[in-house]
Amino acid sequence: MAKADAAAPLLIKRYASRRLYNTETSDYVTLEDIAAFIRAGREVKIVDLKTGDELTRQYLLQIIAEHESRGENVLPVDVLTDLVRSYTTQAQSVVPQFLAASFEMLREGQSKIMENMGSMPTPMSSMPGFEQLQRQQQAFLKAMMGGWRGGSSGPDPDEVETVNEGDSQDMDEIRRQLAELQKRISKL
Repeated sequence: MAKADAAAPLLIKRYASRRLYNTETSDYVTLEDIAAFIRAGREVKIVDLKTGDELTRQYLLQIIAEHESRGENVLPVDVLTDLVRSYTTQAQSVVPQFLAASFEMLREGQSKIMENMGSMPTPMSSMPGFEQLQRQQQAFLKAMMGGWRGGSSGPDPDEVETVNEGDSQDMDEIRRQLAELQKRISKL
């Protein structure tokens, strides 16, 4: 089977049995499969086979809810609370544009940040441990941006190394820093 045009959205049809059908590969898929397509940078369109209604938003929200319920928290409670409030206020018209613009700026800035991190000559670059700090920052940015369209989807397979104890400690430190940033953001 010829590879489909990656620019065209992947059409997923929902049958009356609520099963999801991938029209490109002619097989059934799960929500996790759909999440993997999206993380790989693919646009997805989900429609009801019988009515033709678009269901993409509903399923994307369900994927997010499942990840959040498994403890993969990305959205602080304060942000979720503000989103709920926005549905009942005049802010409803501003919130979607604000969120879209924020994520677009994040996607655009990611590549610039990654480029600048490697090329910035600073007095600190001669200090012991600077390279490890730089690797931590790059890993943090990849973790933050991984899977977003236009962003890095994680490390290149050629660059993947066996995780050792030092890398595990680095990831723990990154997680701690991320949690601290989330707390600061939620207070704004």
